[in-house]
Amino acid sequence: MNSFGRLFRVHIYGESHGEVAGILIDGCPPGLPLKTADFQKDLARRKGGRAGTTSRVEADTVQIRSGLFNGKTTGAPLCLEFSNQEMRSKDYEIFKDIPRPGQADLTASQKFYGFNDYRGGGHFSGRLTVGLVAAGVVARKIIRPVSIRARLIEAGGEKNIQKAVEQAVKERDSIGGIIECRANRVPPGLGESFFDSVESLISHLIFSIPGVKAIEFGAGFASARMKGSEHNDLIISREGKTATNHAGGINGGLTNGNPLVFRLAVKPTASIPQPQLTFNLKTGRREYLEIKGRHDVCIALRVPVIVEAAVAIVLADLLLLRKSQLV
Repeated sequence: MNSFGRLFRVHIYGESHGEVAGILIDGCPPGLPLKTADFQKDLARRKGGRAGTTSRVEADTVQIRSGLFNGKTTGAPLCLEFSNQEMRSKDYEIFKDIPRPGQADLTASQKFYGFNDYRGGGHFSGRLTVGLVAAGVVARKIIRPVSIRARLIEAGGEKNIQKAVEQAVKERDSIGGIIECRANRVPPGLGESFFDSVESLISHLIFSIPGVKAIEFGAGFASARMKGSEHNDLIISREGKTATNHAGGINGGLTNGNPLVFRLAVKPTASIPQPQLTFNLKTGRREYLEIKGRHDVCIALRVPVIVEAAVAIVLADLLLLRKSQLV
């Protein structure tokens, strides 16, 4: 399905080379001040056009189709939509019969019996994250004063990100990256003990971002090499503040009032200009494929703002659920 959330519920729609991409938010509280200018900063951070990113640059001007009246949300479904204009669909015709290694060309065709829109990756494209970013702008209004910041801390195994990107361009290849996200002033008690733990919900939405392959909270995998006496975060206040934060702000699936901290790994962009062996579905033979078109050298450069939006969406849903329990 293409929906996420319980009270603050988002429904994603569109294709990379279709007419539009967008998101429908059901359960948006009434009375939130909202205007198109509110979206510009975050949408600009997601755009291509910078060094190491795709040269496809859409206007990304949000069109608020429903749920807004006199500058305030109405409580009705809020529809946020974006037009697609800068497409070069002919670049993708070949992938219908010769799927790209590392992409969803083949699996999408198998799932949808060949009826899928293969242009630009169709519904599997990172283009659709424009809707997630837009929903994140709305979600941030609900979760204030919580602040969220994600940043790329490593690319291609290098701390010097610019150097890594330049080297990948020179080698006609792509690189991945590691992103760290931190949310401050998160109230304690959000989440559930098992299936809807904070880690589960954040991971669920983070893995919907194309290219994400791994996630860890707090000390993460390093915790497996620690002793309990090292890993335990000693409580130093009645409010639950701890001396360290190896738990990443979560105990028992619930937020504990400390900063929420996690890291995620983004794989190298699959579409690269180097010749790669793949399978020709029409001829039944393996052959080399050279991919042309506009693709990111390091998609991780554009992911931090999407991560922030995902966390805001999860926290907005959890905060609304928490408030509903008090009624």
